[in-house]
Amino acid sequence: MPEPGKPGSETWAGDSWKSGGAPGWITGTYDPESNQIFWTTGNPSPSNRGQGRDGDNLYSDCLLALDADTGRLNWYFQFTKHDTHDWDATQIPILVDLGGKHLIVQANRNGFLYVLNRATGKLLSATPFGPITWSHSKDSEGRPAPDKNTEPTPEGQRVCPGAIGLTNFFSPTFDTQTRLLYVSTNEGCDIFTTAPQKYEEGNAFYGSAYFPAEGSGGGGVRAIDPLSGQMKWEFRRLSTAWSGVLSTAGDVVFTGDAEGNFIELDAASGKILWHFQTGGDVHSSPVAFAVDGKEYVAVAAGSAVYTFGLP
Repeated sequence: MPEPGKPGSETWAGDSWKSGGAPGWITGTYDPESNQIFWTTGNPSPSNRGQGRDGDNLYSDCLLALDADTGRLNWYFQFTKHDTHDWDATQIPILVDLGGKHLIVQANRNGFLYVLNRATGKLLSATPFGPITWSHSKDSEGRPAPDKNTEPTPEGQRVCPGAIGLTNFFSPTFDTQTRLLYVSTNEGCDIFTTAPQKYEEGNAFYGSAYFPAEGSGGGGVRAIDPLSGQMKWEFRRLSTAWSGVLSTAGDVVFTGDAEGNFIELDAASGKILWHFQTGGDVHSSPVAFAVDGKEYVAVAAGSAVYTFGLP
């Protein structure tokens, strides 16, 4: 949070910056070419209630480009200004080189896929990658502009995506062979209500409650062209899942589901090639590695780690 007199402090009303939140809670991405670390930040507090913290609330819901040697802020991009729906921007940003351009791409919790110039932070595109209701227009910079009719109310307001987001902390993956981004999605919508709450140190600082909206849900794995935002294929899951995805040079994509299945998909078509029942919720992202020239893929499911040898 920028203190008074520092850049960005004017984006917080009064002393609201003192309890502004915006935690960073997932690993950043390093670019050796530019010697920059790209770090993402969480939502502002009080969560889901904007009253009392008027302004954009920097540097919440941001991608920060930091000099790796000094920590100096080179540039920032804010995905959701004055967030009132708990849409942390702490999803993993991916470095992508396509069309002769050096890009950084993030499938954001708010339901939009953002493509930025990673040297300058300039927004190149923002495209929905699933059902969204909170924005129906863009501002002068091309950012999704919020619909004021989707703000939380005392009576409750239905908004898509819900608080857990169209995606979340689970890892996406970019395949340099197919040139596709693979993202794990959940399509739930929530009813957001709001009420004032006094800040008390050590206690949760929520300004809203939310609960699932009737008739919403589902999701899966989506293969998306980052340049056009077009979805190439989708693998549907039976229920909400928290597994990340991993693509490999073998033209396959690995993922899991809440029913305990560890799944291998064809990277070009999304067709199921193989699956294994682990007996526990796959609440992690697969990893691939090699030992003495033999390849393996591993995933945590339930309370166990499963490792498979590849031919």
